[in-house]
This record gives sequence, structure tokens and C-alpha cells, in this order.
Amino acid sequence: MLFNSFPFIFVFLPIAAGGYFLAGAIAPRLAAAWLAAASLAFYGYWSPRALLLLAGSIGVNFILSRSLAPAPDRGERARRRLMYVSVVANLTLLGIFKYANFFVSDVNAIAGLVSGLRLQTLHVVLPIGISFYTFTQIAFLVDTWKGDAREPSFVHYVLFVTYFPHLVAGPILHHRQMLPQFADPATRRPQSRLITLGLCLFAIGLAKKLVLADQLSGYADTLFLSVAAGVRPMLLMSWLGSLAYTLQLYFDFSGYSDMAIGLSLLLGIRMPFNFDSPLKATSVIDFWRRWHMSLGAFLRDYVYIPLGGNRGGPRRHAITVLTTMTLCGLWHGASWTFVSWGAIHGGLLVVNRTWRRLTGSTGAPRGAAGTVAAWTLTFVCVCAAFTLFRAPTFQIAMQIYAGMLGLNGVAALHQITDAGVWQGANFMTQAPLIQGGSGGPIMIALALLVCLAFPNANTLAEPREQAERPIAPRLSLALGFACGLLFLIGLGLMNRPSPFVYFQF
Repeated sequence: MLFNSFPFIFVFLPIAAGGYFLAGAIAPRLAAAWLAAASLAFYGYWSPRALLLLAGSIGVNFILSRSLAPAPDRGERARRRLMYVSVVANLTLLGIFKYANFFVSDVNAIAGLVSGLRLQTLHVVLPIGISFYTFTQIAFLVDTWKGDAREPSFVHYVLFVTYFPHLVAGPILHHRQMLPQFADPATRRPQSRLITLGLCLFAIGLAKKLVLADQLSGYADTLFLSVAAGVRPMLLMSWLGSLAYTLQLYFDFSGYSDMAIGLSLLLGIRMPFNFDSPLKATSVIDFWRRWHMSLGAFLRDYVYIPLGGNRGGPRRHAITVLTTMTLCGLWHGASWTFVSWGAIHGGLLVVNRTWRRLTGSTGAPRGAAGTVAAWTLTFVCVCAAFTLFRAPTFQIAMQIYAGMLGLNGVAALHQITDAGVWQGANFMTQAPLIQGGSGGPIMIALALLVCLAFPNANTLAEPREQAERPIAPRLSLALGFACGLLFLIGLGLMNRPSPFVYFQF
């Protein structure tokens, strides 16, 4: 079930939210149980088989967590061994569904050259959200072993893992952020200000997805599908296609996150922000502090710091950063292009940190010219790396990079927009694979303007000085009218709901 669909908005959400508040008026535990059941139904709507896998994962991990907690009768060595087994078991489950065929294809490529042997690929479907709920539970198990987490209520644990706003595409939730809220009776009472704010954020996210991301997808697909069909893209086509995909990915994933946070606020529960205008970043370090923030926090706390963090000198630190970001790329997908994308960002982070160390820079560019130069360099690096993220093969990525460098020629703008299709000067004579309007470059410029000139949705729901304090909504009549208009526009574009990009990760 998609957030951007009529069944979700007009059937599931009213039943889930109404039942939650009604149950909350009767008994807090009943409200948590209702929301957990609604979340399981939300997931099972996509695939009952995947629901069985999710339920099994939850049951096993909850039992393991009870044995991992420190206790006088449990030896430290046994608990540590069980913690390692628990983490490996979760990663193995993720690996079977997400990486088994990736491994088989690589073995076949090597064995085929040597002996002609060939392994059979597994006929498995990647369960939606498995990466997110696996990481969520791994963090909980590790912190339980440390003594930093404990949840005696099975209902609250089920709700923590399955909470439907985040379940299929994040943000990655942490127990410190969520479990105290699930136990707080105040969240069971409807609060008009939070409901209004939640609906505004949902409308903004819906517009990001349907008005911007889905419209940009056609322009991005034109480039990548055409190159796959044998086209050698020229300079403008390559850069415009890369820009279109970068902006599509941002608005798609940021839109989902805004919708998820808005849905959660509607229920009186705050989830962490996942984006902070990352395309405004003036360095790669700054970019990763703003992009997919919940994943960045997980990688920092459970990969980067355990591997050594910034200890041990520049060389060891560089290895730690490269290892962490390579694993980040592998988490995104079972492909060497994803792995390479993560490694490239790891290299960029190392270069960025080395530059700061050698120059004594604090990271903030000096003056307007310095800010523009730093932003331009960062944005070009991010766009170029996302080209590899989107490309299904290295060959397609290399053709696009050649086009970005002008090695395939330079197309004039009118050659891209002529005949009502978005096409480069060296396209094949047959019709392009994806019809795009002559407004493609204008659409890309408009989306970039929204990224750079408009405040992000986080400013609507910034907490007061501390995270524990209530949200201070920044609402006005004009903002409410604008969000209502965005919601109506979104409904008008919802005739063919499209999945979110991160559903496949």
C-alpha cells in the first residue's frame, strides 16, 4: 500500500488513526496493540509471505533481546557471543534475500571462465523494507547487550519495528527516539495542532513526490534507457539527465520522509528528520550530515565508531571512512555500481577531511564567491556519483561520464527540446524511449530552484531547545491554504500511483 494512493489516504489512514485514538481513550496498551496490528496489516497488504518473514524476525529478535540484557546469572562472554550470533543471523537473513543472487552471479562469472560450471540463481523476491527493519533491530540488540536498551513489552517492541510510517522506506528508527513515546499515555490523545502540522507535512511530501519527483523521472529515464539502447549521449543531454535523476531521487525520498513524519505527527508521535536540505551543502562532509540522516547516524554509531572512528591517525581513519561508506553503498543494493558509489563517497570524504587538515579550514567557506565555488564543486561531485548510483551497469555509467566530459560531442539546447521530445543530437532515428516535454530543462531548473531557495519542511516542526520538549509548530493561515492546495494538486495526480524509489532498497 502506497502513501500516495486513494486506499491509503481515504480508507487505511482514517481507520488506523481513528481506532488508535479510540483505543487510547479505553486503555493505553490497547492503543499500542491496535497501532501494531494496523502496521502489520499495512505491510501484509503488499505480501502475506513477506509479513510472515517480518513476524518471524520480530519474534526471534525479541527473544534474543531478553537473553542479551545484562543479568547477574549471565556471563559477559556468553552474552557477547550471543550478540555476535544475533547480528550475524540478522545480516544472514538480509543477505539471503538481498545479496544471494548477487553472489551467485559473481561466482558464475568467475567459475564460468575457469571450469564452465554455473550455479542456479535463487527465485526470491526482495521484501519491501527488509533493510530498514533489519537495521532497526540490529541497533536494538546491540544496545540491549550494552545495557542501554530494554523493552519488556512485546506489544511495544512489535510497534517499534513495524510502525507503518517508517516501515518500508525509513527513517531508520532508534529505540531511544520511539519506545518512550509509545509508552507515554499523552500520545494516545488527539492534538489538533499536531494533526494540522502532520497534514501539512504530508501534503508537502505528497507534492514533492507527485509534482516534482514523478515528473523528473521521465527525463532521467530518457537518458539511462537510451544509453542502454546504444545511444552515445552528448554533453547537455548527459548533464541534464544526471541533474534530473539527482533531483528526482532527492524529492522522491525526501517526499516520502516528509509524509512519514507527517503521518506520525498526526498520531502524536515524533520521528527523526531524515533530510536537511542536502543539495545546499558546501562540502561532501556537509552533504552527509544532511542526507539520509538516520542512516548516517546508524553507520556512525554501529559501523564507523566500532571500527575505530577518528582514532589511530590519518591513514587508519581513511581506511575506516572508506570501509564504512563502501558498506553504505552495499546496503543500498546488490550491485557493484552501488558498492562503487559508496566507495567514491568514502574517497571524497577522505579528500575533504585531508584538505581541512592541511589548510586548517573549519569547513565554512569564506565570502560569497567561496560559498558559490564550494557549493558548485560539491553539487557536481554529488550529481556525478548519483549517475553511477542510477546506472544498471558500469558500461552505461561510463558512456554518460564520457558525455559529461564532452567526449561524445556537444548538443545545442534546441536539439534537446525540438519536436516535443527530450532528445540529444546523436539519438537514433527511431522515437525516443521515453516521451519528455520540451519543458524538461525548465522543469529541472524549477526543481533546483525549489531545493536552493525554499526552506525545508523541517522548519515547520523544529523542537524547542531540546528534543524532549514539545514541538513548536510554525503554522499560519497562508501556509495552511498553500498546503491544502498542494494536497488537492497531489490528489489530481494520483490516478496512477508510482512506488517510491527507496522501496527497492
